[in-house]
Amino acid sequence: MRLRAALTTYLLTSVLTAGAVLPAAAAPATSTSPTSANPTVQDILGHLPDEIVAGALTRKDGVGATAGQVTADAYVRIGSVTKVFTDTVVLQLVAEHRIDLDAPARRYVPQVLPEAYGDVTVHHLLDHTSGLPKPAPTPGPADGPGWQFASVSPEDFLRESFATADTTPPQPGSVQQYNGLNSFVLGLIVEKVTGRSFTAELERRIIRPLHLRHTSLPAADDPTIRSPHAEVYVDGQDVTEQSPYPWAEGGMISTAADLDRFMTALFRGRLLPPAQQKLVFEMPTAVNGTENKNCPGPAACYSTGGLMRYQLPDGEDVWGKTGSRPGWDNGFFATRDLRHRLVYSLNPTGAGNDLPYIKALINAALTD
Repeated sequence: MRLRAALTTYLLTSVLTAGAVLPAAAAPATSTSPTSANPTVQDILGHLPDEIVAGALTRKDGVGATAGQVTADAYVRIGSVTKVFTDTVVLQLVAEHRIDLDAPARRYVPQVLPEAYGDVTVHHLLDHTSGLPKPAPTPGPADGPGWQFASVSPEDFLRESFATADTTPPQPGSVQQYNGLNSFVLGLIVEKVTGRSFTAELERRIIRPLHLRHTSLPAADDPTIRSPHAEVYVDGQDVTEQSPYPWAEGGMISTAADLDRFMTALFRGRLLPPAQQKLVFEMPTAVNGTENKNCPGPAACYSTGGLMRYQLPDGEDVWGKTGSRPGWDNGFFATRDLRHRLVYSLNPTGAGNDLPYIKALINAALTD
């Protein structure tokens, strides 16, 4: 049976090891809607619409429950969750005094960052206050079969994006506008100062030390994904195989167990010295950009470390990151003290809007 899979959630007091499997079971029948008062994770999963294909594995305080057929080591394309890995590598290099947080980014990569952005610092790139233009259009399911194998180098993608920019850049630091171009520039800065590929630095600094055996950043010409994994469809197209060309912005593959291990290490300060660890949760004073749809109010909601601050219904702030690729919506969120943790992956088929379900899962999983 093919795994159409995988919403995987962890609410752990102890980490479930990669490769562990909980017995599969169907989602229990329930009359509780995800939009009703105080739904449980099981309630939400039991009401996912047909256009959002998902199974589930949940665990809380040592008591497991399942919905659907899932394994803890099912591979998923994590999309923009990659950005948190990228920012962590950059902050490690800041700690080593190899990157100056307040230096103009053009000092490192003048070949791809135009002079108009000469006041943009590395810090501005990290907290999305750089004012870089919108990314150039990229192929998607609407372009028909074959779009998912298109690939472009980071340098060429940046040049194309800057060439199509038609606005005067805002003053850096004044407005937060979430933008994947920041991560492309950061990845190139890592390569410039280390003399090694971004992938090599990612493996040396995070993947191998944390024993993330199911996590990788594939080569640009490798669209495959290891098994087990979901078979992902968008508008009737099988998009399971995709080029990882988003690279340092969104090209990584991982598993729920590995993402939980990374999140735990990051929150506990195992990856960064104290000075840089503070930046993981530091919020800029910039106002929220008009197109920053994930930030609900007037204030910025993305930290210098790449995390998103999200407020639960009870007023508590939790931290995490969403990420998507066509057919995949993933993310992790946790309370600051890690007493509750969540990793999820949904497979929308193209017609479904799963954002209300993602919010409902976060609220149900992390609220006391």
